Amino acid sequence: MLRAACQQYVAWIQDGLPQIPVAVNISMIQFRRSDFVDIIKDIIEEYKIEPSSIELEITESMIMENVEEMMAILHQLHAIGVKLAVDDFGTGHSSLAYLKRFEVDTLKIDRSFVSHVNDDQDDAIIAKAIISLAKSLNLRIAAEGVETEDQLGFLREHGCDEAQGYLFTVPLKANEFAAWYWKNSKRIAAANSV
Repeated sequence: MLRAACQQYVAWIQDGLPQIPVAVNISMIQFRRSDFVDIIKDIIEEYKIEPSSIELEITESMIMENVEEMMAILHQLHAIGVKLAVDDFGTGHSSLAYLKRFEVDTLKIDRSFVSHVNDDQDDAIIAKAIISLAKSLNLRIAAEGVETEDQLGFLREHGCDEAQGYLFTVPLKANEFAAWYWKNSKRIAAANSV
């Protein structure tokens, strides 16, 4: 999957798109392979991609399953320059003591907290706390499942760095993305300047 993502990334760059980071979800089976880090290095070298252009997403529950082993792998990936994101943050059982030791770049607020930030006080408090926690640890914060302008407004107001969801677009095939990007490039630039 990473090889396919990198191949598509290179094609987008050749078509004139800017270097937008590409995120790839990693499964526990992949992550546990003894040669996983070497595979990542080989793919990056094969496609001559800047490592920071790739963001590997791992779930909170994955990194908590075998903390010491996961920390060693995360350290190796971070040393390569690959960006790392903790997906579905807030739904697992992470220890905040471990979180500060993980070499990750981004926390992603799970959609279950985002969907009701404007009408459920508890979800709003949790979302604000995750944003504050990420900022305190110098991590980027991304929100999943943004579907309304009100949700986006709440997230912007509280300092969320990135958002994804149906408010922006439905999932697209690779060949549809470039057309969508060029059609919406002014909106994207305006959103990034906020």
